[in-house]
Amino acid sequence: MTQNTQNTRNTTVLVTGASGRTGSRVAEAARAAGLTVRAAGLTVRAASRATGFDWADRASWAAALAGADAAYLMYPTDVGSPSAAGAVGTLAREAVEAGVRRLVLLSSRGEERARPTEEALKESGAHWTVVRAAWFAQNFSEGPLVEGLRHGELVFPAGEVREPFIDVRDIADVVVTALTAGERYVGRTLDITGPWLLTFREAVAEISAATGGTFTYTPVSARQYGENLKAFGVPPEEVDFLVDLFESLLDGRNAHLSEEVRQILGRAPHDFSEFARENAAAGVWKA
Repeated sequence: MTQNTQNTRNTTVLVTGASGRTGSRVAEAARAAGLTVRAAGLTVRAASRATGFDWADRASWAAALAGADAAYLMYPTDVGSPSAAGAVGTLAREAVEAGVRRLVLLSSRGEERARPTEEALKESGAHWTVVRAAWFAQNFSEGPLVEGLRHGELVFPAGEVREPFIDVRDIADVVVTALTAGERYVGRTLDITGPWLLTFREAVAEISAATGGTFTYTPVSARQYGENLKAFGVPPEEVDFLVDLFESLLDGRNAHLSEEVRQILGRAPHDFSEFARENAAAGVWKA
């Protein structure tokens, strides 16, 4: 029996945010891992509001944690939001008390506001790993940016900053590896990116090339973007948080690549062109 088999046999992994962009892929990747001989006995427990788990309702946590061995933590809205550190720290402590010591937190690369949440996890007594991910490629295919693209234009406050966009499938594979590789990634912060640096304008050009259409990118200030969000009914406090976040995070601080996806997974991360072609073929950006 290999070391990895011993670590993952009869293991139940709790996946929070299981209906969301990353959680759904983590659950899928964990289920796929559970079908291999290496990870025999790996069971996925998907947790979301649909299954009764709610980050805002502490009373819902115990049932989700009961009998689990490890957990993927994805805090909704943003890992750097004002409520994140308290919620993640409290859940992590409850997890440890319930015997769920192996915890992997999704964090944000370059986001200083996320550091208190990371520290709250580290102080919980858990066997922790922090995964700091770059901007998701899937932000262009899922969520609020898609509607603008379907009408031919992405309006966003990113200027001409270069980002190492990462495919969420790579995030999921890194998370599952961290959860199932024994002690290898305990106590580590993993910095993961895609293989290219692209501006948002270049990313939109990749989508144009993949679809055969003409999509444009219009950069605006974070403040102007905030006014647009208010017009769509986003609560003022959330708008203020996002404006501050975009003003700080989209300043070029992430314009460098990491090799950790390749080192952890033994393969290259998915590139943005591949992502664009797959989603174009699926009709994601058709009006």
